[in-house]
Amino acid sequence: MAAAITFYTTPQSRGRIVRWMLEEIGQPYTVEVVDYGAAMKSPEFLAINPMGKVPTIQHGEHIVTETAAICAYLAEAFPAAGLAPTAGERANYYRWLFFTAGPLEAALTNRSIFGGDPAPEKQRMVGYGNYKMTLDALSHAVKENPFIAGQRFTAADVYVGAQVGWGLQFGTIEKRQEFIDYFARVSDRDAFRRATELDDALAAEPSGA
Repeated sequence: MAAAITFYTTPQSRGRIVRWMLEEIGQPYTVEVVDYGAAMKSPEFLAINPMGKVPTIQHGEHIVTETAAICAYLAEAFPAAGLAPTAGERANYYRWLFFTAGPLEAALTNRSIFGGDPAPEKQRMVGYGNYKMTLDALSHAVKENPFIAGQRFTAADVYVGAQVGWGLQFGTIEKRQEFIDYFARVSDRDAFRRATELDDALAAEPSGA
């Protein structure tokens, strides 16, 4: 019997990315909603994720945190879904998965929450340099191939695509045509639509986060 998957989330969080990934792999999973506030910082949940954050998954004995890591883990744990990279896709897959989790997220966070780029003399000290440089790099990636690792959809597109989609929706990513086209390609999937419907329904419940 396959090990059970428990998905700790709240519907207004990066858990939406993991929900999409779970729908892509097509395996059964149990959802545990962890509300912001006391529940997320409770001793019981901190024993699962010491950061007190969602999303988190438990797969049998294994606990995985960090959204990009969860996507990569599930792709490898369930190879029949065909979302892990081939040998020829591996370089782009890991490059842009980690680029999005690192430089891109930092650039968007600093711009939207902390007001902008570091001073020019400080930019060499941060991994992303500046906002424009980061978006230009991602722009090159999504124009080079139809999908982030090459010619087909992989787990990296779940993570990168969700970040691009959120950025376009909330204005943290410039509405460049290549980003709009890329998100349209990667989100045109039944798993994305199912995941969105499930999380929207969960958010609408009185007990939803």
